[in-house]
Amino acid sequence: MAKTGYHRADRVADQIRMEVADILMRKIKDPRVQSVTVTDVKLTSDLRIARVFVTAMGTEEEERNVFAGLAQASGFVRGELGRRLSLRYLPEIVFAKDVSGLRGDRVLKLLGDLHVKTEAEGGSSEEKTSS
Repeated sequence: MAKTGYHRADRVADQIRMEVADILMRKIKDPRVQSVTVTDVKLTSDLRIARVFVTAMGTEEEERNVFAGLAQASGFVRGELGRRLSLRYLPEIVFAKDVSGLRGDRVLKLLGDLHVKTEAEGGSSEEKTSS
């Protein structure tokens, strides 16, 4: 049997991501966690700890409130996951801030600035090589 590179932990993480997003959207009544998007889940190889990456819109204080609400709701979320998933061991849920979107925005801004700077210096390098 050939190895595919898509391990059980990855499949379980995908399922947890979908279920946690649904739980947060439909079951949690805390208004602090209403504007949360689940972006990714990383599981340890032994499936004991699930780090759930989320993004939250708002100020830093609102973001702190969101993570306080998520920390308070983590036991409820874990219990709901237990009812929805058939796993021998239910992983501990740890919520973490997803910074990949912020990094992507920064990279796009840097590329845009570079493009503007290149045009200000006399056009793009593509125009110079084709002339």
